[in-house]
Amino acid sequence: MIERDSHLANPALEDIRGKIEKSARLAGRKISDIALIAVSKTRSGDEIRPLLAAGHRVFGENRVQEAAEKWPALIADYPDVELHMIGQLQSNKAAEAVALFDYIHSVDRMSLIKALAKEMDRQERRPPCFLQVNIGEEPQKGGCDIKAVPQLLEQARDAGIEVAGLMAVPPDGTNATPYFALLAKLARDNGLDGLSMGMSGDFEKAIKLGATHIRVGTALFGERAPQTA
Repeated sequence: MIERDSHLANPALEDIRGKIEKSARLAGRKISDIALIAVSKTRSGDEIRPLLAAGHRVFGENRVQEAAEKWPALIADYPDVELHMIGQLQSNKAAEAVALFDYIHSVDRMSLIKALAKEMDRQERRPPCFLQVNIGEEPQKGGCDIKAVPQLLEQARDAGIEVAGLMAVPPDGTNATPYFALLAKLARDNGLDGLSMGMSGDFEKAIKLGATHIRVGTALFGERAPQTA
């Protein structure tokens, strides 16, 4: 295990932390109420380790298989890592997801609720979950219908799943603010505190509207290298 008191400075991480602190202060919020999820999808272990060495411990992945391949070795060195599943989740991957992740952000249908509840009972491990909402009503995106949130919440709780809050991804190329505001209202209306919203280009807006979990990738890791044939 690598000691946490040997943190190495990471300029990108410090920059994001500074922006989070400023946004929280302007919104009259505590910085401790906002979790920065470093989105490490497609990033190698060598790319992730500098953030770990700088003391960051909260990461997000989009695919179960990719996470299962690279995170066990990293967690062996940094056992206090908190891993979030932020991508679409197939029901047949429920067992692996429950075993590997500390939070699941993409619960959006009853079949997935049933699969996760079954595995949580079997493994005696109960990672809290966010209900993903298709906030922009886009047919190509995952997430439940806006009007389905109360029913899905009831189904999840009846299945013994702890619902931490709501998650959404606003439509690309639009002003995200109205979508963040709508998700925040949905959460309030349903008695939920958690709001997983905001990414590299808009997390400051999300914080001002109540985000408790922001998902930042490019701003921390830089642009992805272009794929080669």
